[in-house]
Amino acid sequence: MSETALKPGSGPGTGSDSNRWKALIFIALAQLMVVLDATIVNIALPSAQQDLGISDGNRQWVITAYALAFGGLLLFGGRIADLWGRKRTFVTGLIGFAAASALGGAATGEAMMLGARALQGVFGALLAPAALSLLAVMFTDAKERAKAFGIYGAIAGGGGAVGLILGGFLTEYLNWRWTFFVNIPFAVVAALGAYFVIREPAGGRNRSPLDVPGVVLSTLGLVALVYGFTRAESAGWSDSLTVTMFVASVVLLAAFVLTEAKVKSPLLPLRVLTERNRGGVYMSLGLAVIAMFGLFLFLTYYLQIVKGYSPVKTGFAFLPMIVGMITGSTQIGARLMTRVPPRLLMAPGFLLAALGMLLLTQLEIGTSYAGLIMPAQLMLGLGMGTAFMPAMSLATHGVEARDAGVASAMVNTSQQVGGAIGTALLNTIAASATTAYLTDHAALGASNPKLLQAQAMVEGYTSAIWWAVGILAVSALIAATFINTGAQGGTSASAGSSDGVEDELKVPVMAH
Repeated sequence: MSETALKPGSGPGTGSDSNRWKALIFIALAQLMVVLDATIVNIALPSAQQDLGISDGNRQWVITAYALAFGGLLLFGGRIADLWGRKRTFVTGLIGFAAASALGGAATGEAMMLGARALQGVFGALLAPAALSLLAVMFTDAKERAKAFGIYGAIAGGGGAVGLILGGFLTEYLNWRWTFFVNIPFAVVAALGAYFVIREPAGGRNRSPLDVPGVVLSTLGLVALVYGFTRAESAGWSDSLTVTMFVASVVLLAAFVLTEAKVKSPLLPLRVLTERNRGGVYMSLGLAVIAMFGLFLFLTYYLQIVKGYSPVKTGFAFLPMIVGMITGSTQIGARLMTRVPPRLLMAPGFLLAALGMLLLTQLEIGTSYAGLIMPAQLMLGLGMGTAFMPAMSLATHGVEARDAGVASAMVNTSQQVGGAIGTALLNTIAASATTAYLTDHAALGASNPKLLQAQAMVEGYTSAIWWAVGILAVSALIAATFINTGAQGGTSASAGSSDGVEDELKVPVMAH
């Protein structure tokens, strides 16, 4: 392939790699696999726990081992992608993820299962930032970028719900082991496709020496933070180890920021964080994910325990949210992103999602699925899809090519940490409200204990959902106030911004 100069914004396809749309298929497939894995295992967990003899106390580690490795190593993974080459990091991540999935599917005991989950997290942390940063450097024309990020945003948002459907199918009709084995064909197809199709633009690597203190401090700080929230869910907020983890995470992350300000080649250049628009994206996205992950958990339990849905029926019950997300992302976000400023998509998107959540505060034991749950999910999906799409693009738009991997890793980090916080925080709120309801209505339980238990659970869910409404409202406020860049249709990310965002992606030539 001949070397041609890339002129961002100079018209669709000008000097761009002709295979970039094929490449998008394989990048999207890999992203779907990583997002699926976050929820697919939840459905399979009860069967796997029984088969492998995992105790109730250690059950959460099947989820936590993955979350800790993934969340803790994302920044390091992003930096490796910038240093080592995004294509190489992407393919390595896929191969490793497939191998770890095979190990998990073949697990014969608790230790093997937990080890496989941690390995999945390690390779996921290589894979996720490499995927997003490949998109950032391959799609530089504004309209094409909008379409590419529309597809990616829909998968990033809706993949979790697809995982619930697939997890239900595989667990009910095959075996829990297939929730692991299903990753292997995804990974093999994506790795082969990426190897032969992706042509990473040259000149975008960051070959500075690795910031080892930054890697150690950020990894330990993020692991402590994620573990603190996961432990709070089971042991309580006042538990001594929970408190220790939170204190440790604050100290380690503060030391990390101080280190990054001083070292010559930082793991996370503070210019990536301190730019007003990107900072706004990381904060609003992280908060929105807190609300969304909590909801996945509550609706799954509500539908299965209170409504008596099977795993497959529960998975399908999430379809309106997926439809809403895909529509919001590809038909609203992608079409308007080049015409209107991102805040005018993100703030209303988060508000629409908050209204969907608000409907769900009306949940009762006999609530109609078609009358309340379905429209609420549609609103939630539409809102999130519309907001996610410009957020994903803006997080890497205008960043220097050498920082694309680490800027992408920050998007994944805010989502991963948001997911861990959301599950723990909202679960704790729900559990407290359920206990309080049972105590207050103990006299009614004598005649019908099952009904009281179900009412108490629903009371817990609606209390937590009120919090989710508030969190989404704060997300909308952050998006409206922090993000002040113009529409992403010009040749520069700083169009309409007074903050002097870095120049458009500097990608000089295409590699052979």
